[in-house]
Amino acid sequence: MNFFTWCTPKFIGAQIRDIDAGTDSINDAEEHRQERLKVWKIIGVACLCLLLVHYGKYGSNLDSIVRWLDSVFAVNNQWWLLFYHSEYRDLFSNLWWGTINLLGFLIIPMLTVRFMLKASLKDYGWQWGDVDKHWPGYLLLATPIICFAIIASFGSEFSSYYPFYKHASRSWFDLLAWECIYILQFVAVEFFFRGFLVNGLRRLLGSLSVAVMCLPYLMLHFPKLWPESFGAILFGFFLGILALMSRSIWGGVGVHVSIALTMDFAALIQTKGLPDHW
Repeated sequence: MNFFTWCTPKFIGAQIRDIDAGTDSINDAEEHRQERLKVWKIIGVACLCLLLVHYGKYGSNLDSIVRWLDSVFAVNNQWWLLFYHSEYRDLFSNLWWGTINLLGFLIIPMLTVRFMLKASLKDYGWQWGDVDKHWPGYLLLATPIICFAIIASFGSEFSSYYPFYKHASRSWFDLLAWECIYILQFVAVEFFFRGFLVNGLRRLLGSLSVAVMCLPYLMLHFPKLWPESFGAILFGFFLGILALMSRSIWGGVGVHVSIALTMDFAALIQTKGLPDHW
């Protein structure tokens, strides 16, 4: 297949028709009812997960927990003072952010798939699948964004925004710890949007499962710079199509990680530079 065939509307349309063909296999009324019930369960759990992540991810919640532990164990604010004055306080806050993302976007959906839906995680993209067959699509998706990120890194607004962890340049420990948190968060995000939602809704909704997924995925980007939020519309759409084609979330994880690392390192190089010690 020609490399640039992946860019054509004809090719994308053919993939959408293939996805929709799967909805034709639901002919039995009871089977249709069961699929509708599954969709309600998935959307209900997804709503709770989105609430948890949105309101639970802030570092102020970690501050409150440390204060609460101080009062429970009556240590006269020793833990709070130790935490407050720690040079790694911001890193702990980012670790909290990453943990809440893992809980809401990965652990709870996985438990839902295994114990509520009684299905295999492989059916929800937790496998390598056919990623190697569809690498041109992932490459075409990642390349222009990486190029744009490198160009944008020369702007002060971009360089002041990335990395999210502002002490990433302090040491290699800070930088690598942050990037590990960041990468694991992308695994969780991909499983939730391109695994749990898209695959869970696909049988009943067909390609509309991708459209449904794109709405909360766009809203997830609202706190970020507007070009990134705008790009999330098409980005989410193509990642959703590719995830269904490859039966895997890992191509999307690779795209996200490559873009994120490019953004962080490009911004660091343009401003503070890379760390010079561990």
